[in-house]
Amino acid sequence: MNLAELQEKLIAAARLNPPDDRVPYAFEKRITALIAARSAADRWLFWTRGLWRAAASCVAVAVVCGAVSFFVPATADNSKDLSQDFENTLLASVDQADVAP
Repeated sequence: MNLAELQEKLIAAARLNPPDDRVPYAFEKRITALIAARSAADRWLFWTRGLWRAAASCVAVAVVCGAVSFFVPATADNSKDLSQDFENTLLASVDQADVAP
């Protein structure tokens, strides 16, 4: 909401009601000063905080994965080589197309 518009609405509402003896002295000036001093919410601040938290958690996951891969012993059995299986799967259709009937 626009600050000037809000101030106009509050002043208009205050003018409709007569002053009461129970209201402290200069109460309206303190309230309008608090409204003016309040800054608008920065949308980029929320995004920045969230992205930094996400970056920190990603670094933590990367460190854990690196530690696991460093401390887990490698297997000596290379018969199950994932890279070769992946390459054979991708090139299977190319190899079948090269064969002439």
